[in-house]
Amino acid sequence: MEWPPDYHMHTPLCKHARGEPLDYARRAEQLGLLEIGFSEHAPMPQDDFDDWRMRFSDLDRYVASVNAARAAVPGVVIRVGLEVDYLPGLEDWIKRLAAWYPWDYLIGSVHYVSSDWAIDHPGQVHRWAACDPVEVWRAYLQRLIAAAGTGFFDILGHVDLPKKFGHRPSEVLWPLWRQLFATARRAGCALEINTAGLRKPCQEMYPALKLLEEACRMGVPLTFGSDAHAPEEVGAHWPEAVRLARAAGYRQVLRLCKRRGTTTPLLDPTMSTMDTRG
Repeated sequence: MEWPPDYHMHTPLCKHARGEPLDYARRAEQLGLLEIGFSEHAPMPQDDFDDWRMRFSDLDRYVASVNAARAAVPGVVIRVGLEVDYLPGLEDWIKRLAAWYPWDYLIGSVHYVSSDWAIDHPGQVHRWAACDPVEVWRAYLQRLIAAAGTGFFDILGHVDLPKKFGHRPSEVLWPLWRQLFATARRAGCALEINTAGLRKPCQEMYPALKLLEEACRMGVPLTFGSDAHAPEEVGAHWPEAVRLARAAGYRQVLRLCKRRGTTTPLLDPTMSTMDTRG
């Protein structure tokens, strides 16, 4: 039985990561991961929308760098996708991105709760002080539900992202979470366990156990992602992530190729070890 693939990794094209895909692939091979996938921040229609994603003109370079890693590390299956920001009104743009290349998967993420506020951006954390956190969460979840409902995405990324700076969701939002998971299930969209939360102020994976339990109960498939922005972050906290998934009730993991999913048994981490040296 294999460790789950790491489907959420970035490259220097997003301007805030380091190491080429080849470096990530070699790290995965060292860890014993047999499958990984890259999901660079997709371009926006305007290249100056923000400063943390690749440009549309970088797409060829992105795919070429992943293909180079495939050729150099044949022992690791390497998928290629995009992490696509969902904002209302960008539906035609997202369709264009989806058709540009035969991607293995698209991760749908919500970072923006308005046209100019990325809720996880350290440079904008002060904006939380002027808002009711419940209303920020409500706006976030409504956008995430809309994203899931489009049917554009194979995975929903870091679904409780607004907790990054410590603003955890209120119980009054529970109906929206159930609506999100029901929408994802109907759309055939998975969610991910994203281990990057352990590297952030919230010190907790995305999503929290209670949310993961509800997603499992409602039949939402599961993938795993480290959100690696450096080679040493590939597969970060994988045994802990698998334990979290199993504690929530998951016994299968979704694998994706050319936007088609298959499920395989979820490893029992007590039966295997991961080589984290290097």
